[in-house]
Amino acid sequence: MEFKEKTLDNGLKIIGEVNKSAKSVAIGFFVKTGARDETHQINGVSHFLEHMLFKGTENLSAQQVNEAFDKTGAQFNAFTSEENTVFYSAVLPEYLEEVTGLWSQLMRPSLRDDDFNIEKNVIKEEIAMYQDMPNFDVMDRCKTLFFDSHPCGNSVLGSVESIDALTAQQMRDYFAKRYAPDNINVAIAGNFDFEQICRTIKDGCSSWQKQNVTRQTPYTKGVTKIQALEKNNLQRNHICLISPAVSAQDKARFAFRLLTTIIGDSNGSRFFWELIDKALAESAAMQLEDMDGTGALYTYIRCSQENTEKVLEIVNGIFAELAKNGITEDELQKAKNKRLSAEVIRNEIPMGRLIDLGFNWIYLKTYRDLQLDIDAFKAVTVADVNSLIKQYDMSKFTQFSIGPAKSC
Repeated sequence: MEFKEKTLDNGLKIIGEVNKSAKSVAIGFFVKTGARDETHQINGVSHFLEHMLFKGTENLSAQQVNEAFDKTGAQFNAFTSEENTVFYSAVLPEYLEEVTGLWSQLMRPSLRDDDFNIEKNVIKEEIAMYQDMPNFDVMDRCKTLFFDSHPCGNSVLGSVESIDALTAQQMRDYFAKRYAPDNINVAIAGNFDFEQICRTIKDGCSSWQKQNVTRQTPYTKGVTKIQALEKNNLQRNHICLISPAVSAQDKARFAFRLLTTIIGDSNGSRFFWELIDKALAESAAMQLEDMDGTGALYTYIRCSQENTEKVLEIVNGIFAELAKNGITEDELQKAKNKRLSAEVIRNEIPMGRLIDLGFNWIYLKTYRDLQLDIDAFKAVTVADVNSLIKQYDMSKFTQFSIGPAKSC
């Protein structure tokens, strides 16, 4: 592996991890913008923009865009989160330049009024689709409740009302401000020639104008509230619990990820043995969302109406037991093995490396190879994890439930 970096005169950063033994290469344009960078008036615009980039440019129609990707055999897509919008492709090395040139064009879309008006309906259909998925809806609502006035509580999709009110000019203004070259990182991982791909990116992107983009990153402990929503068409309770956690910049994130594996992994965790194995819940999982300057610990549970009270009692008991006695050496070692296996397997292919490469640069402004993360997980001790348990009280959580009538 060889790491290389370059910054264009307009601030666009290019980072690459060259692996000549790889049989493929992956490229991603990482735009540091998401729901937390929106106001309530334009909530959902980042995700909307993700859609609009595939509508084409002044010289390319949406059909031509798809045909251009298909011709290379590229696997391509995009995603939007609270903090980032990422456009990526995995492709054979011989087509990297062609795909990179295509992305360089798409990153300056036409944002045509006609496309905007048509895509509004697509976005609203997507909002409706996710509202029909209670496992997604409950976590989105709980996130908004937990973060309260903090911008990380903004919905990625927005609402039907905010999308209806959004204008094409508001989107263009947001695009001009946030899709600036000094707010974009281009990451490449796999088998490629770094200097050659830098020339391709420079040819397509050097004319973009710098904007000096900023973001406020205050830490928040969130709020502690309980709310419930009843839906007559549901047969199960869907419960989300959120409590404060570490940020993406905190070294303790490795210990926190191991803790979530111990508590809420799909197999062999405390949730598994106490809730899933005993048939009290159909699903019980925990995950860390470490973000820019702040973080949150998410728990999702799906169970029957009659088991809800018992399930929440057990969850609180697990949190109390951890606070009293901490974790064991055996639990930590099993969690390390699971995490390390997942990390190594995911990072064996360029597409897996791409995401870590890009996000490490965004959040840490540095390059971390896989071995650094492996070493960081291995270095975590029982004392490290138990210290986190004392510092972050998981029993003080925000709770949102969606279920049938009389749900808790």
